[in-house]
Amino acid sequence: MIHSLYKPNRSGLLVALAAAGTLALVLIAQYGFGLPPCEMCHWQRWPYIAALIFGLGALVLPRWRVQLLGLAALSFAITGGIGVFHAGVEWKWWQGLTSCGGTSTATSLEDLRAQIMAAPVVRCDEAAIRVLGLSMAGWNALWAAVLAIFAVLATRRAAREAM
Repeated sequence: MIHSLYKPNRSGLLVALAAAGTLALVLIAQYGFGLPPCEMCHWQRWPYIAALIFGLGALVLPRWRVQLLGLAALSFAITGGIGVFHAGVEWKWWQGLTSCGGTSTATSLEDLRAQIMAAPVVRCDEAAIRVLGLSMAGWNALWAAVLAIFAVLATRRAAREAM
């Protein structure tokens, strides 16, 4: 069973599904359960979007499969690294960002004041929720490590079969 997961023609699909599923889960947490993301939470989403694109590319571009699966592995490793950093900030192991907020589209002082008063305060150094002792950033770090390992193994297998 595990052996069949590493078939090159399935690996891109599995990478894309894992990335899409993870993004769906965080969007459900955000919009379904009212857990607004901080700036670092948003940063962790971008590599999943990249991995989704690379996975789909590996599925439809067999000539570039090895490179695209490798880039997906790198994307998973990047989001995992951001997750480790973010979890460390939440646990107060190290200093976080000097500013953790969004950008403003205000055109006047009154507009800016209204945006500030209406915006929810989402701090990067406080976990919105912990499950089994880990924040979402901590779970992201673990899950991304699993996905990165899978993508590396898939890349190695695709490279061997391309020879």
